[in-house]
Amino acid sequence: IGMQFLVLAVVAIMITVVVYGLVAGIVKLDDGGLYLSQQDNEAVQKVGRGILWLAPYMMKTLSIVGTIAMFLVGGGILTHGLPPVYDAIHHVAQGLGGVPEVILPTLADGVFGVIAGALLVAVITPLQKLWAARSA
Repeated sequence: IGMQFLVLAVVAIMITVVVYGLVAGIVKLDDGGLYLSQQDNEAVQKVGRGILWLAPYMMKTLSIVGTIAMFLVGGGILTHGLPPVYDAIHHVAQGLGGVPEVILPTLADGVFGVIAGALLVAVITPLQKLWAARSA
């Protein structure tokens, strides 16, 4: 078990470094584009201006994709934690076969994540208003 723990810890650290490095690179992308656009070489300037033009669209796309991913991951965590729900989803998916068998669990996780998020918003929003009214 010691070796499994060590391997899991090393893999987790490596994945964390790669993911945070990628995020840091994306966040600094516009700085790189600005730097390139101020260079003497015209071709390099064009690349820099292209990066500056692309960066806002990429950030918008990443925010949308990231939100969808969070619903999918959160829903997946919840369905895996509720064995009857997980089993029901996979039982139905296996009955469909083919591509739907692969896609249905992911879609179900996303729906479950959206429902869970909506329930949390429905509970927390009134509590926040109540808390703000008590503090005032």
